Amino acid sequence: MTAQSKPVPIKEKSQSFPSYLLALYLQQLHTNPLRTKAITSGVLSGLQEFVAQELSGTSRRRKGKAKEIDQSNLIDEKILKMALYGFLVSGPLNHLLFEMLNKLFKNRTGDSSKLMQILTSQLIITPIQNTVYLIAMAVIGGINDPAQIRKTVRKSLWPIMKMSWIVSPMAMGFAQRFLPPQLWVPFFNLVGFVFGVIANTKAKKVQQRKLDNKDQDELDD
Repeated sequence: MTAQSKPVPIKEKSQSFPSYLLALYLQQLHTNPLRTKAITSGVLSGLQEFVAQELSGTSRRRKGKAKEIDQSNLIDEKILKMALYGFLVSGPLNHLLFEMLNKLFKNRTGDSSKLMQILTSQLIITPIQNTVYLIAMAVIGGINDPAQIRKTVRKSLWPIMKMSWIVSPMAMGFAQRFLPPQLWVPFFNLVGFVFGVIANTKAKKVQQRKLDNKDQDELDD
């Protein structure tokens, strides 16, 4: 899900402040695409982890435990790791994959080409993105055994692929119909952020229920 960004003229005096910031961001996206995408991905990945922790209740549990052991630093290390993942892995990887996709379909604007572009994205790029994401989440979560990482990926890949195949084409169709191309990248960043928060929050709640059940079983014993 991407589109070639075009330079946007910045007219600070005639634009509202949000419009000015958007124009500035799109200009940076055109002149420094890799750096801009890496920074954007890093910020959104860290923010996504923070929001998911708040929505799932894991942040309150963590802060409570930190107070019990008199820790002054309540910043979750996982938020920082997620931000680094977005900056060093996700952002650059997505930039590379979609640059290749754009080159493959350059100057091909027919309906059949658009359909092939969507199919190529969904059948090749999306599985790569989701696999890398699951591997990174396993490592960040403390799993170091390669066999256990593969097991985690195999277990989680199909559910996340099904959700991606529902959300991604709908977002692409909406963008093609209602948005100018220069707004596609911010729009898809927003869609990815919301999608990530929902998936991350759901996973945290499931994990927390398992931990609660385990603690209850230990108390019963």
